Amino acid sequence: MAAALAALLALVGGQHAAATASTTTATASDNGAIKPPAPKKKKSSKPKIYKGSGETSAERDRRLYRECKGRPNAGACEGYTR
Repeated sequence: MAAALAALLALVGGQHAAATASTTTATASDNGAIKPPAPKKKKSSKPKIYKGSGETSAERDRRLYRECKGRPNAGACEGYTR
């Protein structure tokens, strides 16, 4: 059992060493060159268009008449009370 465990650890350790060696050779080929920073993207100069709530003015009028029944004639309900 101990021999199998030792063989498994040696196998895993060998794979790790090979992976580390391949990564170090890949970074060594860069010769320490520093890449220039990527150019920043420009922000759009146009403001975003707000499309509204998707409610037509007729739908809004009907909703306000319905919601403002019995309320004081002020604020959002001004002109929609009966």
